Amino acid sequence: MNFSSAAVKPEQPSVFETRRFSLRQRIVLWLISWASHLAISVIGPTLRYSISWEEPPTPSDAIYEKPVIYSFWHRAVFPSAWLWRKTGIAVMVSRSFDGEYIARTLEKLGFIAVRGSSSRAGAEALLGLRSHLQRGTSVAFTIDGPRGPKDVAKPGPVLLSRASNVPMAAFYVALSDAWVLNTWDALMIPKPFSKALVRLGAKMQVPAETTTQTFLERDAQLAEFHRQLQVALERVTAFAEEHVGQVGTVEFPVVKR
Repeated sequence: MNFSSAAVKPEQPSVFETRRFSLRQRIVLWLISWASHLAISVIGPTLRYSISWEEPPTPSDAIYEKPVIYSFWHRAVFPSAWLWRKTGIAVMVSRSFDGEYIARTLEKLGFIAVRGSSSRAGAEALLGLRSHLQRGTSVAFTIDGPRGPKDVAKPGPVLLSRASNVPMAAFYVALSDAWVLNTWDALMIPKPFSKALVRLGAKMQVPAETTTQTFLERDAQLAEFHRQLQVALERVTAFAEEHVGQVGTVEFPVVKR
C-alpha cells in the first residue's frame, strides 16, 4: 500500500437515508462525533506507525489506484481512522445510534460512510459499496460490528468480493500502549506517542458464481472463503500484537502520512 500518492478528495456522504433521531439524540451525536474527531486529531499525529505485508506490495497496490475490500476488527477503529484519513475509502457502518456517531466522525476525517449492517439495510449497503468499488474506491468493513460477537467475522466482504470481482484482504492495527474500554469490542484508544503496527494480509479473490454450480456448491464456496477470512483476521492480529514493540527498528521502520 503506497502512501506517496496525493490524497483523494472524498465524495459526499452516502445517498442512503440515515435514521431519524430525537432532538436529544442529535445533540448527543453532535457532541460525541466532534469529541471523537478532536481526540483522533490530537492523539493521531503522535503515533508511530509501521506497516508490514504478508505478500510484497507492488506499485499498483496503492489504495488510490486499485480497489480492495478490507476487513478489520471494530476495536481498531481509532488508529485505523487516523492512518487512512483523507483517502476517500468507503466504510460500512451501522444505522444504529453508535454507528451514526462513528459515521459522522469518519466523514469528518475524509471517509465515505455507507450506512447499513448485517441486521439493518445490509443489502442496500452492499450495493452502495459495490458502486464505490466500480468507481475504483477501496471499501472497508469493521467486520465484527456493530454489536459483535467480538472477533467473529461476518460474511459481507465475501459476498461483495464475489459480486464485484474485487479481492478482499484483512488487516489489523496493534498498539503498544492503549486505554482499552469496557465495551463489547474492547475498543482501543491509543495513548499519546504509542507505537502502532499495521499488518496487511494477502489478498483473496472469491470466484464469481457460475451457472453450472448448484446451490449447495455455492454455499460451500462462500462458507470456505468466510472461514479463510476469519483465519486471516486472526493471523494478522496475532502477528501485529506480537511484533508491535519492534516498530521503529530496522525490520519495521516508522511510516508517516
